Amino acid sequence: MSETTARPLAIARWLFAVASLVFIMVVIGGITRLTESGLSITEWKPITGAIPPLNEADWQAEFAKYKNSSQYVLMNAGMDLAAFKWIYFWEFFHRLFGRVIGLAFLLPLIWFGLKRAIPGRLTGRLVILLFLGAMQGLIGWLMVKSGLVDRVNVQPVMLAAHLTMALLLLSALAWTALDCLEIHRGATAPLAKMTPFALLTGAVLFFQIIWGALTAGMRAGQVSNTWPLMNDHFVPEGIDWAKGALYAVTHDPFLVHFIHRWWAWVVVGVLVVLARKLKAQGARRVSIAVHSSFGTQILLGIATVMTGVNIVFAVLHQAVGALVVIATIWGLHTLGRRETKVS
Repeated sequence: MSETTARPLAIARWLFAVASLVFIMVVIGGITRLTESGLSITEWKPITGAIPPLNEADWQAEFAKYKNSSQYVLMNAGMDLAAFKWIYFWEFFHRLFGRVIGLAFLLPLIWFGLKRAIPGRLTGRLVILLFLGAMQGLIGWLMVKSGLVDRVNVQPVMLAAHLTMALLLLSALAWTALDCLEIHRGATAPLAKMTPFALLTGAVLFFQIIWGALTAGMRAGQVSNTWPLMNDHFVPEGIDWAKGALYAVTHDPFLVHFIHRWWAWVVVGVLVVLARKLKAQGARRVSIAVHSSFGTQILLGIATVMTGVNIVFAVLHQAVGALVVIATIWGLHTLGRRETKVS
């Protein structure tokens, strides 16, 4: 594709806008999870599912489907229609917003493609992002489906996959948008490198995201409301090792909570190094963003635990977690860009 027709600044603005929508989606997803709303819609209808119940008969039909779910039988038996409408709203809004994001990515992608406005070296990456976005919708449905039989919530592993994919998409959108800004500043500018330190930082943060999602999925945050000790112990009592250490690491709520709680300090250590590297290179704004995001996130994590997973603190914890990812990507891209210029 000819670089003379490329519009990298417009592409960057579009991708930042989509990334903002994904961030909002992460927050909506947190509310949906914390209000136990995710299993209120028991079918996946990609097209007709965008239309909510329009009359009393439609609502009764949806409620009847929900009454056949294990969540209703095991946890919400006796729920009235008004309460059902509340949880239905959040799941419907979550799915509807996902459709909005899909259109907000697909339609401009087609338009920019027809106008030959996409820098040639980014075309393949944008197509991959489109595919991953579609896969995220499928993962979301498989997650819901995992909770419809003999459970009152979704499988924690599926929740971890869904949230992790959302944050990976957010990361890729932000990184690509930053690449577009670099291309705008100079058509032949080399793109930022993914340095060994960037890979290490990404791996450390990726691990924390997964165990945070597992903590949320198995309600492991509620096994202890004390900090820094867990129920008066550094290593909590009650860990079930009967099925082996590997199983316990991913399935025991006490151990999952313990890992998420203390791996956070490994993340802090790596991000402090990142912030210091950025400051040393004169990228003070990015350094402040990294420091501010992880500092706020630590405080919110402690507050979430000590309030017994208060919904406000829990939602803010998930939201700021996404901001930590964004700040980290910004910082790693800045380092990678500067290293490219040096080399």
